[in-house]
Amino acid sequence: MVRKSSVPNRGFRVADQIQRDLSELIARELKDPRVGMVTINAVEVTPDYAHAKVFFSLLTGNPEETTAGLNAAAGFLRNGLFKRLHIHTVPTLHFVFDRTTERAADMNALIAKAVASRSKEDGQ
Repeated sequence: MVRKSSVPNRGFRVADQIQRDLSELIARELKDPRVGMVTINAVEVTPDYAHAKVFFSLLTGNPEETTAGLNAAAGFLRNGLFKRLHIHTVPTLHFVFDRTTERAADMNALIAKAVASRSKEDGQ
């Protein structure tokens, strides 16, 4: 018989709390010059809470350099999370640059171009 967890969706709630706390830690306490204006888009936590994949995007800056800066500061950020979270295991952080916003902007540009060309055809 499969036993259900007594706390449903705990993994999602932990990931959400990690996302909020990391955003605050990066903005207020991280002093690495390689890390600019970072937005944490999502956090995926493994079922055993050992690892967390943190997806981020940038307003400006070099993604590779920022990824290196964040991964270098992962221990510092994990320590900050340990002080804020009340869970037994704080996950090891792995930062991944998320290109979703760039892809969305490219798709919007393509759609706008298609709409503009269609309206030109309808107008003739």
